[in-house]
Amino acid sequence: MATAAPGSASGVQPANVRYNRNRRGQLAIWWQEIDRTVLAIVLILMGIGAVAVAAGSPASARRLSTAHEKLSQLHFFWLHLRWQFVGLCAMFWASSLSKDSARRVGILIAAVMLVGLVLVPVIGSEVNGARRWLKLGVSIQPSQFLGSGFPILLAWILSWRARDPHIPVVAICFCLMGLLGALLMAQPDFGSTMLFSGTFFVMILLAGIPLKRIGMFAGLGVAGIVLMYFTYDNGRNRIDSFLSGGNAFDQVDLAQRTLLNGGWFGQGFWMGARKMALPEAHTDYIFSVIGEEFGLIACVVIVMIYLALLTRVMLRLVDEEDLFTVLAASGIASQFGGQAFINILVNLQLFPSKGMTLPLISYGGSSTVAMCMTVGLLLAITRRNPFIKREKFSLRAVGDFSS
Repeated sequence: MATAAPGSASGVQPANVRYNRNRRGQLAIWWQEIDRTVLAIVLILMGIGAVAVAAGSPASARRLSTAHEKLSQLHFFWLHLRWQFVGLCAMFWASSLSKDSARRVGILIAAVMLVGLVLVPVIGSEVNGARRWLKLGVSIQPSQFLGSGFPILLAWILSWRARDPHIPVVAICFCLMGLLGALLMAQPDFGSTMLFSGTFFVMILLAGIPLKRIGMFAGLGVAGIVLMYFTYDNGRNRIDSFLSGGNAFDQVDLAQRTLLNGGWFGQGFWMGARKMALPEAHTDYIFSVIGEEFGLIACVVIVMIYLALLTRVMLRLVDEEDLFTVLAASGIASQFGGQAFINILVNLQLFPSKGMTLPLISYGGSSTVAMCMTVGLLLAITRRNPFIKREKFSLRAVGDFSS
């Protein structure tokens, strides 16, 4: 005689019981398949970011306060916590997607943001001489969200070669990068152009194209920088200031002095004085605030955390056999790492100012959400069943791109 299931006289489980069990099963599978090490490192960086924004918030709040509106010292800290919560929701949702779904979402984001970049010069809002934002209820910078989808779109196109060697994927990718560069420089946004170009170069290099083509792309890149120098006044002024140490370079010099003012162990939380003169203490120059208040040791630890994240992603891909996964994850990691180290080099006065935030640490609204979405898609793309044995990935299986 059949026995009734607990909680049901007829032996049929209630719908809510079946749903809860199914939900728990999905969460268990998600927990087994995602890279928990990457997730832990990302959460650590976000925790550091919350403390760092709290340290930098008083300087920015005082600078941006007006006679009609006086901002509280922790104004940007509380806002940052709200955006971090939204970002975490986006990250966990994206990481729960299957690899195929993550690919589709990434391609969709890239397509929508490319359309957004087309609209920016037409209906975009201008701030500090640059037209980069669309106001759609909230201000959105398409280039920030494009970072979530561009490596995925590029990896998807490059992976076509494995199915049909006659498709001119290199030419298609080059045209795509040319279009993106033109749209970004129309704003103008030279920093993002350089970042996406670096990501593009890393991905085509991993795809196995011939050295002669890589040399051609490198030459075109140098030509583009020369063209920018003679046509983009702001970019030329920043490069000249960086090389000569002129007046336009004062804020980067101030950032370096602020960073070094803390010595090895820092002045202490909220004890920094030089940070009060920084123009963007909670965003672009938050690394200098960390140096002043928590010391150079803390800065070294943050650099090591970023390196650990990039190393972990690369190790995850060592035995990966799917070309799309290798290219997409490598592209996302290189873009993430490139932005982090450009920001750090600017704070160390080793690179011209680019207006880039420190990923997952700097204050940001849409930038925080976009970065969390990017990490979520990375986690989804690199999901794998831990019980399936994988063979070591070999680029020889991809095919020769020389034709």
